[in-house]
Amino acid sequence: MRIVRRPGQGGAWAARGLRSVVFLLGLAMFGGAALPGAAQDTAAEAAAQSQILTLDWERLYDGSLWGQRVRREIAAASQALTTENNRIADDLIAEERSLTERRATMAPQAFRAEAEAFDQRATGIRAAQKAKAQALNRRLEDERQAFIAQVVPLLDQILVQNHAAVVLDSRVIIRGLAQIDVTEALITLVNDELGEGSAISDPAEDGADAPDAPQTGAPVAAPTEAPAPGQ
Repeated sequence: MRIVRRPGQGGAWAARGLRSVVFLLGLAMFGGAALPGAAQDTAAEAAAQSQILTLDWERLYDGSLWGQRVRREIAAASQALTTENNRIADDLIAEERSLTERRATMAPQAFRAEAEAFDQRATGIRAAQKAKAQALNRRLEDERQAFIAQVVPLLDQILVQNHAAVVLDSRVIIRGLAQIDVTEALITLVNDELGEGSAISDPAEDGADAPDAPQTGAPVAAPTEAPAPGQ
C-alpha cells in the first residue's frame, strides 16, 4: 500500500519530527535539573552520607558555656589586676616625689641609700605584678587546653553518629555544604555534657596571688613602671 502525500505535506511532517527530537533531547539533558526540590534532597543526602565533617573551633569555644565562663573570669581578674597596678604605680610615684623633695635636706649618702632601697622595692613590685599578668595568660591557655581535651571524646561521638571518618577545620575550607558543619550540634552537646566546666578544668595554680579571674583573650598588661628617684 502506498501513501500518497499531498504537495507540501512532507515539510510539515519533517517539522513535526524535528520538534519531537528536540523535545526528547531536552528531557534527556534537563529532566533532573528542572526539579529544584529534588536537587536539594540530593544535596542533603550527600551531606548525610559524607565521610567528612567541618568544625569551627573558635565558634565552638566562644559559643560554649565553658568558654563564656572563662572570658567572664579572666575579664574580671584582668580588671582587678589593672586597678591594683594603677594603685601601686600611684603609690610609687608619690613615694618617689617625697624622696626627691627631701633630697635637699638629706646627706648624700643617706639619700643614695634610701633611693637604692626604693629602686629595689619598685623593681620587685614590678616583677611580682608582671608574674600575676603572666599567670592569667597561662590560665587562659590552660582552660582552652582543658576544654579541647574534654571535647575530643564528644567529637568522636559526632563522628560515629554521622558515620564520618574525619573532621576538618571549617576556616580552611574554601567551599562546602553547610549540612556537613557540626559546630552548632557540638556546642549543644558540649553544653549538655560539660556545662561551664568549672568542676572539670584545673588550671595551673601559678596565679594563686593574682586577682580572681577574666574575659578577653588579649594578654594582660604588665604594671606601669614608676620613675627612678631623682629623675
